[in-house]
Amino acid sequence: MSQKNYSLLAGVIFLLVALIHLSRIIFAWPALIAGWPVPIWINWIGLFVAGFLSWQGFSLGKK
Repeated sequence: MSQKNYSLLAGVIFLLVALIHLSRIIFAWPALIAGWPVPIWINWIGLFVAGFLSWQGFSLGKK
């Protein structure tokens, strides 16, 4: 697999993760990890991190 294809694939995967975080924020879906209710603000962090990594993957895939 070439570096370009790898970067594009990583960009797509991180875009899907960002969309899942955005969906949880919009629909206020509950999430539990080992019985701990995960607050929505954690999804904002996940959305920005996954969105940034997706953008980087697509940017590197263009080169």
